[in-house]
Amino acid sequence: MLCLVPLLLHCLLPAMGDYDICKSWVSTDEGPSWEFYACQPKVLSMKDYVRVRVDPSGITCGDPPERFCTHENPYLCSDECDASNPDLAHPPRLMFDQEDEGLVTYWQSVTWSRYPEPLLANITLSWNKSIELTDDVVVTFEYGRPTVMMLEKSLDNGRTWHPYQYYADDCMEAFSMPARRVRDLSATNANRVLCTEEYSRWAGSKKEKHVRFEVRDRFAIFAGADLRNMDNLYTRLESAKGLKDFFTATDLRMRLLRPALGGTYVQRENLYKYFYAISNIEVTGRCKCNLHANVCSFKEGSLQCECEHNTTGQDCGKCKKNFRTRSWRAGSYLPLPNGSPNACAAAGSAFGNCECYGHSNRCSYIDFLNVVTCVSCKHNTRGQHCQHCRLGYYRNGSAELDDENVCIECNCNQMGSLHDRCNETGYCECRQGAIGPKCDDCLPSYYWRQGCFPNVCDEEFLLCQNGGSCYQNQRCLCPSGFKGVLCEQTRCDPEVQDCQAAASTASLSLAALLGAALLLLLLPPPPPDLAPLPSY
Repeated sequence: MLCLVPLLLHCLLPAMGDYDICKSWVSTDEGPSWEFYACQPKVLSMKDYVRVRVDPSGITCGDPPERFCTHENPYLCSDECDASNPDLAHPPRLMFDQEDEGLVTYWQSVTWSRYPEPLLANITLSWNKSIELTDDVVVTFEYGRPTVMMLEKSLDNGRTWHPYQYYADDCMEAFSMPARRVRDLSATNANRVLCTEEYSRWAGSKKEKHVRFEVRDRFAIFAGADLRNMDNLYTRLESAKGLKDFFTATDLRMRLLRPALGGTYVQRENLYKYFYAISNIEVTGRCKCNLHANVCSFKEGSLQCECEHNTTGQDCGKCKKNFRTRSWRAGSYLPLPNGSPNACAAAGSAFGNCECYGHSNRCSYIDFLNVVTCVSCKHNTRGQHCQHCRLGYYRNGSAELDDENVCIECNCNQMGSLHDRCNETGYCECRQGAIGPKCDDCLPSYYWRQGCFPNVCDEEFLLCQNGGSCYQNQRCLCPSGFKGVLCEQTRCDPEVQDCQAAASTASLSLAALLGAALLLLLLPPPPPDLAPLPSY
């Protein structure tokens, strides 16, 4: 297998070797300046930088020592695994060692002596760094490939896992999925997770050792079988949603679910021939640097992008301090052939690098301030870099600064708000009694009538008197004979009665009621054996 690695890299490097220059020193009318390009590191054999973990505990053979057989000689069980003997041990590191003079070394699991309890093993590869796959993941099994397994990936250093591909001798039985081949996928579903039967059926040949996760076949959907049309692949990686992330991972995990059987069923009388053994795992790819670096170094036990374009971080995933006048963005493969660096910029940077986020195509140099400022900002933006919103607009939190819809109109209600301006969250400044983000609603003690006005009456505190009813909190509907805001005044018809005498009578009646109420308050409570005083 090792002899294949130089050949694979030799074939792959010419095809995937674009975008290898990050910047160039050029002369312009304003003077010398850096010209930036999208860039990425070279392809590497990622197994040289991996950390491997095998679980569950005790799944590696040799402790205690154990005999095992092979499918070729199932009843000649003279082989032994012994962790205490270097010549007979099979630890996990042998999946990644350099095999000398054709001597095959491999990791090996315990045998299936506890059948029918499942023989399960997880092999986790971790880089503590985002990597991008550029060629097939190839796993070499000795003594037979598993009949059921799955490959998973993580994008967050193993905190969460996602299926990458399923493998089974019968996909429908194992995973309730129909069997599919990668080469049958189309441009619309090139990142589909599928189940394949190509690598799991027993062939009875020692040459049938490899299990693949076919990266090249997925690339070929866009770039052709020989991967010569890379421009189309780069265009698709940039434009097809989720395609670039599909080939990105921080960790890979193989879940081995059932070993090679060497036939159609498990022979209970000889369980020592069922186990897993892996001699090599090839992972070819590059550091993910978001197209902001062309060098990735191994420092302090992990890979690290050497960031350009004024970016920083393990994946060049943020702008350097003092270069944050716009939101960070990954570089882009487009437009071809050099892409867009989307470099981070400092405020007032010279040589035509003033950033207007696409809201202006003209800049002006202000001599006495020694700054460059954008002119005639569009899309309702304003500011030196068109980075703020005009009065009457606020920032759309779900849009990037270069989005045409970055500023949203406040839409303050003209009757309920003091003006047409709002704060950064879109809330308007309301007049007295008005509430709501747009000042188009009223407080409970107010009613709306082309603005908010205090309630004239209500059903709690401002009660209509003398049998009157409150109409929409705006006025009292008084019964015949009463008037006033709260129907508190007597209405008198001079043709029918003496209004002055009626008013005097009403006043006396009201005075009598008040006097009776006061008397009730002043009198002591009646003794328990006496009846209460009559009410007035």
